[in-house]
Amino acid sequence: MSSPYIRRMPVHGAVEIGGTRTSFGVGSSPDDLAPRSISTGGPDDTLGEVVAFLVEVEPDGVGIASFGPLDLAAGRIRVTPKPGWSGTDLLRPLRTALDVPIGLDTDVNGAALGEARWGAGRGLGSFAYVTVGTGIGGGAMIGGDPLHGLGHPEMGHVTVRRHPEDRCPGVCPLHGDCLEGLASGPAVAARAGKPAQELTGADLRTAVDMEAFYLAQLVRDLVYVLAPERVIVGGGVAWLPGLLDLVNERLDDELAGYPGLAAHEAGFVVPPGLGHLSGMAGGLILAERAVASMSSG
Repeated sequence: MSSPYIRRMPVHGAVEIGGTRTSFGVGSSPDDLAPRSISTGGPDDTLGEVVAFLVEVEPDGVGIASFGPLDLAAGRIRVTPKPGWSGTDLLRPLRTALDVPIGLDTDVNGAALGEARWGAGRGLGSFAYVTVGTGIGGGAMIGGDPLHGLGHPEMGHVTVRRHPEDRCPGVCPLHGDCLEGLASGPAVAARAGKPAQELTGADLRTAVDMEAFYLAQLVRDLVYVLAPERVIVGGGVAWLPGLLDLVNERLDDELAGYPGLAAHEAGFVVPPGLGHLSGMAGGLILAERAVASMSSG
C-alpha cells in the first residue's frame, strides 16, 4: 500500500490535433507515452473524446499541438479549410472540465519542441520542422523556443516554381498552386488518382520526383531566410521511399553553390528522430511549460 505522503511524479497530458487524426495520452517523456488515436471528425465529438480521457487520468497540466491557423492568444482556430473547425475554441472545453494549466501551439511547433529535446534537433541552436501530409506546415526553433511573431509561420503557403510536367491546378482552396496546393497529400492523390501511400512503380517515381522538386525549393527558402542548422521533414508524404535523399540532392541545385556551406551538401534534410511521436512529445513540453508558468506566476 502506497504512503499518502509520497508525492507522485508529475504526469502531463498531451494532445495532437491533426487534419486527419487526433492523438492524446499522458506521460513525462515519449518513452512512457501510449497515445490513443481517433479520426478528427467534428470539433464537438473530437474534443469531447479528448476531454473524457483527460478527466479520467487527471494530469497535472495539458499541452495541445493543433493544426491551424491558430489565434494563439484567444486559443481558437482561425478560418480553416477543415469543415466545421473555423472559429473553434480549443481551450474552453478543457478549462470547463479540468482545473489545470493548459499550453497551446501549432502542431508543427509542438513537433519542433519534441524534436529539440528528444529527437533530431537535440543539441542544435536552430532548426526548422516541416510536416507534409493532409496539409503542409512548418515551425522553426530559435534558441530553444518556437518562432512566433504576428501569429505563427505558415510555411506551407509560400509560392514555388511549378514542375515542368505538373498539370495539377493545385488543391489549396485559398491559393490554388501554393506549396501546399502542389505538394500536400491531397495534391499527390489528385495527380495519381490514389493516396501517396498506395503508389507503386512509375506513379511512385513521378510523385517522389515532384515532391522533391517542390520541397527542395522550400528548404532553399528556409536556408536563405532563417539559416537553420537542420531541416526535419515529417508527415505521411515524407515517408515516401527515397524522398528525403532526393530533396537533399535537389537542394544542392537550388542553392547553386550559395552560400557554399558544407553542412548543406549532404544530410541537411532529415526525418524526425521521434517518428510519429514528435507532436505528442511537444504536447508534453507545452504542458510542462504551462505548469511551470503557473507555478512561477
